Amino acid sequence: MKNKLSSGGLVYSTEAGRMCPACRQPVAQCVCRKTSAAPAGDGIVRVSRETKGRGGKAVTLVKGVALDAAALVALGKQLKSACGSGGTVKDSVIEIQGDHVEKVMTALKAQGHTVKRAGG
Repeated sequence: MKNKLSSGGLVYSTEAGRMCPACRQPVAQCVCRKTSAAPAGDGIVRVSRETKGRGGKAVTLVKGVALDAAALVALGKQLKSACGSGGTVKDSVIEIQGDHVEKVMTALKAQGHTVKRAGG
């Protein structure tokens, strides 16, 4: 019986860290992410609050921003400083620690984005 692990590939290397599953390069030197364009969306930025899987702590999520990776990181940095909080950018979603939905929505509207509150 053959081993079915051949379809998975290397995920982490102690030498290079996290590996890209598509191009099999370290994430820092990933070729496929640089060539991909900004994610296509409907032009509406959705801001929501989530606590699932975070030990009950609230996180503000910003989804649907049609920017490339570098501009998304810069926008995340602006929003984090406006809220006075930490956060990160993962998979084209800006995560800001804490419940800052209203602050984030006003900051995005001031920059000219169409913003909607998502979730409850």
